[in-house]
Amino acid sequence: MTHAERTSVTDRTDSARTDFARIDFAALPDDFAWGVATSAYQIEGAVAEDGRGRSIWDTYSHTPGKTDSGDTGDTACDHYHRWRGDIGLMRQLGVGAYRFSIAWPRIVPNGVGPVNAKGLAFYDRLVDGLLEAGITPSATLYHWDLPQALQDRGGWPERETAEHLAAYASAVAEKLGDRVRHWATLNEPLCSAWIGHLEGRMAPGVTDLTAAVRASYHLLLGHGLATQAIRAAAPEAEVGIVNNLSTVEPATGSEADAAAARRMDGHTNRWWLDPVHGRGFPADMREVYGVDLPERAGDLETIAQPLDWLGLNYYFPAVVTGEPSGPPPFARQVRRLHVPRTGMDWEIDAGGIETLLLRLTREYAPRKIYVTENGSAYPDVVRPEGTVEDPERTAYLHEHVTACARAARKGAPLAGYFAWSLMDNFEWAYGYDKRFGLFHVDYATQRRTLKDSGRHYAELIRSHPRRTPRAA
Repeated sequence: MTHAERTSVTDRTDSARTDFARIDFAALPDDFAWGVATSAYQIEGAVAEDGRGRSIWDTYSHTPGKTDSGDTGDTACDHYHRWRGDIGLMRQLGVGAYRFSIAWPRIVPNGVGPVNAKGLAFYDRLVDGLLEAGITPSATLYHWDLPQALQDRGGWPERETAEHLAAYASAVAEKLGDRVRHWATLNEPLCSAWIGHLEGRMAPGVTDLTAAVRASYHLLLGHGLATQAIRAAAPEAEVGIVNNLSTVEPATGSEADAAAARRMDGHTNRWWLDPVHGRGFPADMREVYGVDLPERAGDLETIAQPLDWLGLNYYFPAVVTGEPSGPPPFARQVRRLHVPRTGMDWEIDAGGIETLLLRLTREYAPRKIYVTENGSAYPDVVRPEGTVEDPERTAYLHEHVTACARAARKGAPLAGYFAWSLMDNFEWAYGYDKRFGLFHVDYATQRRTLKDSGRHYAELIRSHPRRTPRAA
């Protein structure tokens, strides 16, 4: 880190400690949901217990060379056995909502066929425990852990996977829908399709453009079918989808970089937003990909089921230049110098979350928007006295919450903010090296330690004077 970057971090941290009065808490609604988020494969462990089937991430993480240090989610944070204590962590923060994902291979081990009662029972207990603690459950049906049995039948490039997602959604909503009102169908389908099937850096580790485009189509079809299934089983449900979005700008003023930015925006943002809002798949990106979509009559209407809310996961902006020799979208991100970055080497731009919230409001007019993930990774250390000082994460959190409040003041229908993540966890191909949590996890002992950023988040929550602990 350069001297200028260290000075920037110090200034940002000092500001985060002193300028609570500058956050426009009054712009946030009375029932604003202050929450934390996790996902099943990243925290649960217990991958072979109580009838759980194998997922594509079990397979991928056990394939040599696919994850840093050969790490897997076999144990992770052992949340499957420690969930009661983890609810206690949430109470310690004072959050009113918890966004978690349900492991498809726990519920339908083979992806299709009999429902595993023991798998459902785990989430049944978790939901009851959350409600007893005064915490609103917010469930995500698919956070990348496709049953391996469905992958063996073709996975997301095949239409039947979307249909099986709907059947799984129905089983879960029938069991939990009397208590869980807030549902997400998919988390970050971009990662499943583009990173998992085009770039090969996530499960299932495929590098095939045709497979990636077909997967993207069936993921969104699955979203529409699952939305219908949830509403049929739980008529009071509020259903949305979660996308990871980025602001996109050209690296230079050249026409070529401007065109690259337009393609990257299509690849990252519009391909995922336009279809679910009834606009179909962007024509310019269909031309860029050059792959025929597996369309059938009525599919676009199914994909465009009315949303009760829209989820935004935001981590970094994209500054791009053209790359004609690369894969679609023929653009690559540029690493700008003298810009603060997280431990993931992601550029920090809190203004980007405000820009995206206002763009979503202006262009898609959602009923509600939740920031369903936002956070930063740094190499944390537990000090001898048992504390974790993480000033950079504290500053990141404060700046992004401040930007969210600005967007709400300007008209964004912001209904909640979920910090990523409750605790350090298995960070996919990065293994256990990258830490995003508000609680530090010692993976050898499973000891959880509250970080300074967690204390700061608790103070932010307490500073919202009119909050109520409801997610929807």
